[in-house]
Amino acid sequence: MSSSPNSTKLQGKRAVVTAGAQGIGLATSRALLESGSDGFVHYHSSSAGAEELAALAEQLGRRFGSVSADLTQPEGGKQVIDAAVACLGGLDVLINNAGSLVARHSLDTIDEAFWAKVMALNVDSLWRVSQAAQPHLIEAATNRGGASIVNLASLAGRKGGHAGSLAYSTSKGAVLTFTRSLASELGPKGVRVNALAPGLILGTSFHNTHTTDESAKATIAGIPLGQAGTPDDVARAALFLASEYDGFITGATLDVNGGVWAA
Repeated sequence: MSSSPNSTKLQGKRAVVTAGAQGIGLATSRALLESGSDGFVHYHSSSAGAEELAALAEQLGRRFGSVSADLTQPEGGKQVIDAAVACLGGLDVLINNAGSLVARHSLDTIDEAFWAKVMALNVDSLWRVSQAAQPHLIEAATNRGGASIVNLASLAGRKGGHAGSLAYSTSKGAVLTFTRSLASELGPKGVRVNALAPGLILGTSFHNTHTTDESAKATIAGIPLGQAGTPDDVARAALFLASEYDGFITGATLDVNGGVWAA
């Protein structure tokens, strides 16, 4: 993946990506390393992507670390950030990428446990990691020229999603609101907060698990660009928002969906 013109601004920055060892997170972590950042990734169960990134970081001469943690647990966010700061010496960029549909359920089949699981993964993890990262990001904003948070939302948070995604869509709508509110709160302290809203991004475990070939074809038929996206499409957008750590963009959502929301 080629670097964007703004990516040189990430040289020497210290970036953390949650769920950074697969799919969109892996593509984003790779892009950050290739753009000169030191990196740290969280993963839950599979370390293969983290090992791949460690090899890339060594090749590029970047600092890199990883940790396994369950972000649905109260101590998970602090565990990740503490390990990242110990490895990197601080934090300039946070990419909150962790999240999942979990399963498809309509209103009549959602139970308490399922709703709580989706919210814990997509919303609770977001504020826990952000809260733990906040003092380190403020320190970077004060002494290193700026700091940035990028939250992964979804087109489903914009328009409600496909059948069976009620809980997921609600949680991703919360991510969009969280982003706007936190941008107002942290703006005076020099920390920018923005979101990405990806649409159909094929080649990820998310869609491999939850999207059938027939559903993907039907969705693509309604995309103005006439194609699905890739993890690298989202990674480039994340790279842009991260690299503008000293810029004027905050509280915004960048749509990466081939024009669906515009249509």
